[in-house]
Amino acid sequence: MNLRDLKYLVALADHKHFGRAAAACFVSQPTLSTQIRKLEEELGVSLVERAPRKVMLTPAGREAAERARRIVAEVEQMKEAARREQDPESGTVRLGIFPTLAPYLLPHVIPRLRLRFPKLELLLVEEKSDVLLGRLRDGRLDAAVLALPVDDDQLHCEPLFEEPFMLAVPEGHALAGRSALRMEELADQRLLLLEDGHCLREQALEVCHLGGAGERSEFRATSLETLRQMVAANVGVTLLPILAVQPPVARSGSIRLLAFQDSRPSRRIAMVWRRSSAMDAFLHQLADVFARLPPELFEYRPRGNAPAAAPPSA
Repeated sequence: MNLRDLKYLVALADHKHFGRAAAACFVSQPTLSTQIRKLEEELGVSLVERAPRKVMLTPAGREAAERARRIVAEVEQMKEAARREQDPESGTVRLGIFPTLAPYLLPHVIPRLRLRFPKLELLLVEEKSDVLLGRLRDGRLDAAVLALPVDDDQLHCEPLFEEPFMLAVPEGHALAGRSALRMEELADQRLLLLEDGHCLREQALEVCHLGGAGERSEFRATSLETLRQMVAANVGVTLLPILAVQPPVARSGSIRLLAFQDSRPSRRIAMVWRRSSAMDAFLHQLADVFARLPPELFEYRPRGNAPAAAPPSA
């Protein structure tokens, strides 16, 4: 048994197809198939159910693949740690980030990362939070930017910032003329929310519960941009995280944004990684760049009063 064969098994578990797994490993399909059979002979169990059009792992195969995934991840971390001993600020980091934050945060943080770590190769993965957590735990990600809380004793959570929510209403809405509102004024509103699986949905439902608002359950959006367009079309109101309404995001003349003047509902964002990670020291440095974003990014200024963008800083 060798590391190469374990990588073949992990690829087969991911792709569930011999051809695609072989392509991902840059080998021929017969080579990968032969090595999987040799691995089965060595372990004395069947790892794969072979069918004409698809591949399924046996229970023993699934367990072996998960163990193999952890072994491969540990070896990759060992190699990465050795590289960083020679040059701590170079190498590759696989960073996950969830969809209702990624397109709004990254334009502000990427220039600062490039300035601070010019040799760093940052591989970004945008997925829903539960998918990111799964990939983080099994070693397919080095770290992830997630909304708290994250309940896992094996993971370290480094707080980055707190992102307030704004209420977005159509131009002709009864609240459109207000500059701010109290949480209790949500009581008569029914909000448009995202579909299940988005952490922003759970965060918005928590705000609804606090303010006594309800959900327009007949419609659930697949993205934040869909929610924005539904508000502009006078279908309803919604909550938007403040980074999603800051430049370079264009402001719509059909939407009015209201800040909360009392409880300031928000979500807490953190960078999360395995406590056992060999990259722990460097990930603290990486998180520090995210945590040092300009405070004005998290303050809403009405149209015409937006502050000038702060230059990236090391």
